[in-house]
Amino acid sequence: MTPTPADPDAPAVSIGGVSHRFGTLDVLHDVTFDIPRGTMFGLIGHNGAGKSTLFRLMLGLIVPTGGTLRVLGELTAAPAFRQTRRRIGYLPETFVTWDNLTGTEVLHLFADLKQVPRAGCPALLDLVGLGAAAARPVHTYSKGMRQRLGLAQALLGEPELIFLDEPTNGLDPQGIADFYAILAAVQARGATIVITSHILAEIQHRVDRLAIMHGGRVAALGTLAQLRDGMALPLEIIAAVEPSRHAAAAAALALLAARHGDGIAWDGVPEGFHVRCPAADKMAVLAALVPHARDVAVRESTLEQVFLGFGGGHVQRV
Repeated sequence: MTPTPADPDAPAVSIGGVSHRFGTLDVLHDVTFDIPRGTMFGLIGHNGAGKSTLFRLMLGLIVPTGGTLRVLGELTAAPAFRQTRRRIGYLPETFVTWDNLTGTEVLHLFADLKQVPRAGCPALLDLVGLGAAAARPVHTYSKGMRQRLGLAQALLGEPELIFLDEPTNGLDPQGIADFYAILAAVQARGATIVITSHILAEIQHRVDRLAIMHGGRVAALGTLAQLRDGMALPLEIIAAVEPSRHAAAAAALALLAARHGDGIAWDGVPEGFHVRCPAADKMAVLAALVPHARDVAVRESTLEQVFLGFGGGHVQRV
């Protein structure tokens, strides 16, 4: 077992006023946030937003131009971080290894580099669904199988902190479901997971908190629900209404809109109503529609809509 930090309640990652530049190009500007232990944290942004640079900084591959960055309680710029890195797992966007090696040999190599026992490799290969292919050369693996092998190496030694960069590239739908089931089990044992993905629908119900990067800055920080509330994005309520109740439902909506102002809008269709309203008015709209409806569905704004809404402007921290 690896030793735990002196303060187990400290954040897994603490970023304070971090800036970074390559030559004359400023790529990160005063980035400040913490990643609590045991959480799954999403880091999203468009290409060039600074995500990859921030990943490299958190891994200790480069040091900040300004500010402080602690990972598992240790400054990434300190010599002692070399040992701390052994408690970290990392899956890059493209996992590249030696094609002439077998899956088992690849894991043995990474286990030796990380100074963890090889004995755990067979169980990891089984966990990611590669047990039957463990003795095959990697050049016979599909892209999805290579990504599974990359996940296995990231989990070597039961790391306390795991960084995953576009981790589901090449995985089919079942592979993606299996991947997140593994992550849920890893998180349940106390690990902290930092994940970046362009497939926002895939992570929106899985991350506990997230940061939206834009132009090298943090444009928004919080839970998805908090960011929705902060943007005041409308939600959609779809009600299926019997024709005989259509007029009564329309009258109830008209009365509600008169009381609540212009925030409530709807389209009447033969099968019912599509209503758009502020989240604060959701229960009032449901109360007006339910007596007349045979079915009601609520659609909240997606992470993609939230992300597009935070293309710039002030930082929101919740």
